[in-house]
Amino acid sequence: MRTNTTKAKLAEGKVVYGAIVSRFAPDIVEIFGAIKYDFVMIDCEHGPMNLDQVEHMVRAAEAFGITPIARIPDHDDATILRFLDRGVQGLIIPHVNTKEEAESVTQAARYYPEGRRGVAGSGRAHDYGTAGTREESSSWINSQVMVIPMIEETQAVDNLDSILKVSGVDVLHVAAGDLSQSMGNPGSAKVRELMGQVIPKIRAGNVSVGAGGNSPADASGVAEFIKLGANFITVSSQGLLRLAGEDFRNRVEAAL
Repeated sequence: MRTNTTKAKLAEGKVVYGAIVSRFAPDIVEIFGAIKYDFVMIDCEHGPMNLDQVEHMVRAAEAFGITPIARIPDHDDATILRFLDRGVQGLIIPHVNTKEEAESVTQAARYYPEGRRGVAGSGRAHDYGTAGTREESSSWINSQVMVIPMIEETQAVDNLDSILKVSGVDVLHVAAGDLSQSMGNPGSAKVRELMGQVIPKIRAGNVSVGAGGNSPADASGVAEFIKLGANFITVSSQGLLRLAGEDFRNRVEAAL
C-alpha cells in the first residue's frame, strides 16, 4: 500500500506544488515526477480523459513518485468511487458551496466507519487483495486519501465558517477563475483581494488551503498567497510549457 507523500508533507508543514494535466499524457506526469513536483492534478472536470486513461496516468505517477490527484466533474458518489478505485490518492471536487455538500463528498471518499465508500477489496486500490485484511487495507486507504473541496463561488465564501467545521476535509482549494465569475468578473485585483481574505481564514481554521488559477509568470503573486497561508499550489502544465518556450526563444534571440 502506498503512502500519500503529499499528505505527509502537508502534515509536516511544507508547501506542496502540483501541475495540472488536462489531457491523456502519462509522459507529462512522469516529467513532473522527475523534476520533483509533489503531485499532479489529473483534470477530468475540464479535460477529456476516460477512466482507463486516468488509471494509466496514475500508474505513471506511481512509477515516478508523484501523488496522483484527480479533479472530478461532479459530486456524485459513483463518480467519486470510480476515480478512487483507479488508484488516485486524492480528489479535488469543484463547486462545493455548503457544509452539507462538503460532508457528502468526504463521506463518499472514505470507507466505514468514516464514510460510505463502496468496497471493492480485490481491486487495484487495495493492491488486488494482497495488502492484509480488507479492514486493514480500508483503514490505510482512509488515512491516505485526500478530499479537497474547491472554494470557487461566493456562496462557498459565505458558508466558509460551516464548511471549515466538516471533518475529513484535507484541503480547501481556492480558485480564481470561477470565483471571479461568481463575483461578476470584477477584475483580478478584486478577486485577489477576496482570496487574500479567504486564504488566511482557512489556515486559521487549521485546514490546509490551496491557491489555484495561478499564472506561471506570476511567481511573486503565488509567493504572496503562500505568505498568507496557502500551502497547496496548482499551476497549469500547459502554461509552464508556454512560459518555458517563450523564455528559450527570447534568450536565444537575446544572445544573437
